[in-house]
Amino acid sequence: MNWVPFVNGFKAYLLMEKSLSENSIDAYLHDIEKLQQFISYKKYSLAPTQVELSHLREFLAWIHELGMRPHSQARIISGIKAFYKYLLMENIISKNPTTLLDAPKLRRKLPDVLSLQEIELMLEHIDVSKNEGLRNRAILETLYSSGLRVSELVNLRMNDIYPEEGYVRVIGKGDKERIVPIGSLALKHIQFFLQGCRVNQTPQKGEEHILFLNQRGKRLSRVYIFMVIKQLAEYVGIQKNISPHTFRHSFATHLVEGGADLRAVQEMLGHESITTTEIYTHLDRNFLRQTLHLYHPRFQTN
Repeated sequence: MNWVPFVNGFKAYLLMEKSLSENSIDAYLHDIEKLQQFISYKKYSLAPTQVELSHLREFLAWIHELGMRPHSQARIISGIKAFYKYLLMENIISKNPTTLLDAPKLRRKLPDVLSLQEIELMLEHIDVSKNEGLRNRAILETLYSSGLRVSELVNLRMNDIYPEEGYVRVIGKGDKERIVPIGSLALKHIQFFLQGCRVNQTPQKGEEHILFLNQRGKRLSRVYIFMVIKQLAEYVGIQKNISPHTFRHSFATHLVEGGADLRAVQEMLGHESITTTEIYTHLDRNFLRQTLHLYHPRFQTN
């Protein structure tokens, strides 16, 4: 059966109505393609409008037998649910077959978090006598001060920084814009970088306004920033699993530990759903338990 018109309509919906990025749209289409592969493998002659819950449960068992991890299975089911939600919304179907479809339960692993002392240790061991060090200090200060995703950081433009107001303009997932506060220390090190390094760089065509450039005048890659942070953590003796995202986790965790409103943290992180932000309440509970263990005279762990 021909799925192309339905898939093309869904693609247009994701692009025009949801304003998703090309990578996100490709991921959704890849999920639907997996379902099509299953239907072809089983030699079922089914249009999307003919798929029932029993077929989808059989599909879920099939991808499990293929050895897909629970997280990958859940991602595929999420994409298929979005597809059928679209078909229902467009009145192409009258009943959503994914309503009772359960994805595998995922055990959420809490990410490693750096303490303030560990972050300061890393920052203090950056050699700011070199141009590369000036830039890297400004990068890490910005990551921790504003909780940016590394993809947001590498695309920052110089006119995205508003030092007088103390804000930075960020283009996040789905090209959604948000305004995030940035601290005075981060702004100071950005200024040091601009005056001591960036002003002397020659950007390549199209990169003229990008804030952080490499020696060839191109914007930095996410992999490069990952390597900088990984090497710096190893240099100062931090044994945790560190990545650029660790600074984002640490930013949010320290805010929650300090009593920040969860909705405010959600806004700053650019989370679409509050449930994504709620992971930091679990981190906070661990912090409270550790505090009791360390300082309460009669607190005992089981």
